[in-house]
Amino acid sequence: MTQEIILHHYDTSPFSEKVRVMLGVKGLSWRSVIQPVIMPKPDLIPLTGGYRRIPVLQIGADVYCDTQVILAELEARRGKPAVARGADWAVNLWADRLFFQTTVAVVFGEMGDQVPKAFIDDREKLSGRPFDMAAMKAAAGPMKAQWRAHATWIERGLASNDFLGGSTPSLADIAAYMNVWWLGRAVPDAAAALLDGLPKTLGWRERVRALGHGRRSEMTGAEALQVAMTSAPAALSAGGPSDSSGLKPGDAVIVRADDYGRDPIEGRLVAATSERITVARESGELDLIHVHFPRVGYVLTAA
Repeated sequence: MTQEIILHHYDTSPFSEKVRVMLGVKGLSWRSVIQPVIMPKPDLIPLTGGYRRIPVLQIGADVYCDTQVILAELEARRGKPAVARGADWAVNLWADRLFFQTTVAVVFGEMGDQVPKAFIDDREKLSGRPFDMAAMKAAAGPMKAQWRAHATWIERGLASNDFLGGSTPSLADIAAYMNVWWLGRAVPDAAAALLDGLPKTLGWRERVRALGHGRRSEMTGAEALQVAMTSAPAALSAGGPSDSSGLKPGDAVIVRADDYGRDPIEGRLVAATSERITVARESGELDLIHVHFPRVGYVLTAA
């Protein structure tokens, strides 16, 4: 029996929207597990070994952390229609980092004092630096100009096609849309002003929205943990005799993000390729879990 696709997310998460749109493009059925916006996340951490960022994809006892590896796995499992083309992965990194950080500054600069203290405290722990609302308010004006510049790149990319990838949607569309979607949802007046005079981008936004999210049905966190407990990870090639770092399958390793949310995830190395790191973990009531990370944006070291 084909194992279900389980997405651990919450509805307002911009990075989760990327995955939901990918599921829509692929026309996939999936189970939705709503996770808390802030810690604690008792039904997520046992799966990931400490990784707390959202979203996380689960298929049986395989757990995929970071949208980069999540989207790659969905593309590998459901190759048609093809989504990742040309330089799309580079566009994805631009949207995740440069464009997203600009969107963060605009969103929270506009929201001002509406942000709950518990959220601020949580994000300070996640990032390891102050979540300075006063600084964000002060930077909102310059950041709006930068946000408009990013959006203008989208407008130019749509000069002769309905989508950035051509006549059909690609990963570039999914990645760029995340920021446009989040700004419009969080601060719609600011989004309307910043998108004014960009008609191709406005039309594109509606076309991407119309792709939908596939076929969603709800599942509890406890049910998802039970799936992991009663499943075994998929067989996986080691990807070569050793990694460029000298680490070999079976070595005790630590994986952590290189930007924020740098919680160390410990395990035994299963495979390390040019694009992916996979570690094996056993934790408490759960049996063997394989946790997958992208290579770009993550650091692999000996434990």
